[in-house]
Amino acid sequence: MLRVKDPQASLKFYTEVLGMDLVAKNEYESFTLYFLAFDHGAPTTPENRFAREGILELTHNHGTESDSAFAGYASGNADPGRGFGHIAITVDDIEAACARFEQLGVRFQKRLTDGKMKHIAFILDPDGYWIEVLPNTFQP
Repeated sequence: MLRVKDPQASLKFYTEVLGMDLVAKNEYESFTLYFLAFDHGAPTTPENRFAREGILELTHNHGTESDSAFAGYASGNADPGRGFGHIAITVDDIEAACARFEQLGVRFQKRLTDGKMKHIAFILDPDGYWIEVLPNTFQP
């Protein structure tokens, strides 16, 4: 689960940039949960909407999107708050994916040309969470 400040910005990023589907939205008095996943190729029904290989849960605590004093959440990659590191996705063509991310104005933590590991990239979501992008042929 990732906590997000602005659910509209996060949903736009995860659906339009990464291509995920919103499979469920649960609203409560003080927070809303959003469940996203990649298309699994099977028809989706209310009964099988969670039958995916992976589900990403976003939590929005109401009011954070308009609170100018709210500093955001820690990504887990810097002190204080080091712990959680990142999520990862795989793509068919990493060069094309990174070029598309660049065209869409996505922020990068690490481009393919940075550092020693030229086969991976890290992009940032609207809250600064790191997303590792790997070719689906990756072999560690």
